[in-house]
Amino acid sequence: MEMLRKGRESARVLRRASILRQLDDGQKMGQVAENVGVARKTVRAIPRRYEEEGLDAALHEKPRPGQERVLNTAQSQRIVAMVCGLPPEGRARRSVRLIAEEAARRKLAPAVSRETIRILLESHDLKPWREKRLVHRGVE
Repeated sequence: MEMLRKGRESARVLRRASILRQLDDGQKMGQVAENVGVARKTVRAIPRRYEEEGLDAALHEKPRPGQERVLNTAQSQRIVAMVCGLPPEGRARRSVRLIAEEAARRKLAPAVSRETIRILLESHDLKPWREKRLVHRGVE
């Protein structure tokens, strides 16, 4: 198995290939499970999948349907840019709730949950609720 030598596959794929190789070498399922560090159930499932569906199915997972992203890249960028700007009039900080409401009001994105905003900010390492900005508007 050349893939075990090249090291360009994910750890899961390499682990499954190693399981198949060890079983092919005649090792018992319990010993393979111990060698690889997985449950015996996992070791039993991989050769079964190989026999039923072929090598590719045994090594790789089926694509998961997953949920479509709530915000596309452009919407995310616009929200991040808004957060990096000054907070609204009369506010020293932005809260996650305020950001979600303001994004919907400015039509930067459809109405999104606070959790969606929180995850977006976390992925950009932004914490606007911690950063107090002293803004003096209208005072010269």
